[in-house]
Amino acid sequence: MGLAPFLPTHSTRVFRRCQDLTSFRLYIRHYATQPESGALQRKKVWASADVAVQDVKSGDIVLSGGFGLCGTPETLITALSRRTGVHGLTAVSNNAGSSDLGLVKLMKSGQLDKLIISYLGGNKYLERMYLDGKMSLELVPQGTLVERMRAHGAGIPAFFTPTGASTTVETGGIPIRFKAGGFKEGILIPGNKKEYREFNGKRYIMEPAIAGDVAFIHAWKADEAGNLMFRHVANNYNNAMARNAQLVIAEAEEIVPIGSLPPNAVHVPGIFVDRVVQATEPKGFDIIATAPPPGTTGGPSPEELLEKSTRRRIAKRAAQELRDGFYVNLGVGIPTLVTEYLRPGIKIWLQSENGILGMGPFPTEDQVDLDITNAGKETVTLLPGASVFDSTDSFGMIRGGHMDVAILGAMQVSQAGDIANFMIPGKLTHVTPAGIGGAMDLVSNPDKTKVIVAMEHCAKDGGPKIMQECSLPLTGARAVSQIITELAVFDVDRSGGNLTLVEVAKGVTVEEVQAKTACDFKVSDNLGQM
Repeated sequence: MGLAPFLPTHSTRVFRRCQDLTSFRLYIRHYATQPESGALQRKKVWASADVAVQDVKSGDIVLSGGFGLCGTPETLITALSRRTGVHGLTAVSNNAGSSDLGLVKLMKSGQLDKLIISYLGGNKYLERMYLDGKMSLELVPQGTLVERMRAHGAGIPAFFTPTGASTTVETGGIPIRFKAGGFKEGILIPGNKKEYREFNGKRYIMEPAIAGDVAFIHAWKADEAGNLMFRHVANNYNNAMARNAQLVIAEAEEIVPIGSLPPNAVHVPGIFVDRVVQATEPKGFDIIATAPPPGTTGGPSPEELLEKSTRRRIAKRAAQELRDGFYVNLGVGIPTLVTEYLRPGIKIWLQSENGILGMGPFPTEDQVDLDITNAGKETVTLLPGASVFDSTDSFGMIRGGHMDVAILGAMQVSQAGDIANFMIPGKLTHVTPAGIGGAMDLVSNPDKTKVIVAMEHCAKDGGPKIMQECSLPLTGARAVSQIITELAVFDVDRSGGNLTLVEVAKGVTVEEVQAKTACDFKVSDNLGQM
């Protein structure tokens, strides 16, 4: 009978072609073995978070996933906060949590010595600790932060990026720590100055990779082999962090047997994950923003609000710059109003830095999903055709110039297109650090992504915001291509370093614009009306 009946179909064909040969050899290669149920050689599912964090030691660098409170490993953080003998920790995250949730727990328990984050925001407790010299703080642009972690996980010690070039990120102008007694006593640890180089005529700075000792990850599902799945924008920083640290501990909302997760759905392969525990802490949230139920009537329309709102008039004019099918990122403040004034027939794809392309409006109460939030940490929805991804992909599309337009607010813009919008003037110091966030990344490739500033023409004290040179720390140099205010529209010649007035608002004269602008500008021969 021979071997043919026992071989697979394609092997049978080969066998028949070889029948006339005097001899042949049959090779069978076993590519993997099927693990016996419950008999893994390396046990990854641990009984509890308290047991899983026992190997975290004083002085460790702890990577903590999440964006706001979405995807935050609250169970693991809480377990570590109970180990009060562990101290001198450095925590790396997008932000440090809010109220008593997130990394704030480790600061209040006296275990945290340093934060490496992108955004401090309105966390007054941590702000006070920093200004009083009781905590070290390294502020890093959002995209750079996730790339520094991704780089180490991929074996890359450093890389060059345009983000932060010609700003305080390059010069080390943001102190890491003040002396005991606070900022009035001076700087204890200055910021890290960066090496720079030029590639193809553009300035880049070198950023070192961040190596974590431990990573705390929040997953939606994990199997017993350590494969992880994330849900919607809870992917954020978790993905890159899970590939980075020496010890990776994942908390999962659901732990399933091997074979339960479709291979195509796995975000983090089990090779990166050392321990898995059941998530037990309730899922936190920052802002539940909702829309009224369908069919609700009452209240003025966006058009009716225009006459009473300077900010809305600016947003409406900015909306005219958007074309059908554009990929757009809208900053906080005035830019968020732009979508209410899109021209008929114009549909755009909104991108959110925390990992959405195709972001929709606020949900109704019955649509709220805590795993679908925007960069402002508000609940939103996903439009048909939307996609979700991690922060590495998000900032790759931003820094790589794949966005058509970014519309941002600003505190100051110079005549050369320099923008300052990441630090808030304060009373205690010249500036109080709110954080860099994603703004530096959004303005890092102005040759491919048009950067529009939508802002009020003057500050609250009446001072001009369009300057010859910015007096506040820069978000980006020669980055802005257009300035839109309630008074006027300027085109910016970034290479020549000058402004051209192209439109004025109804009832506004060139002389009024000149009086409220702290730099010279040209006036277009075809000056139009907004």
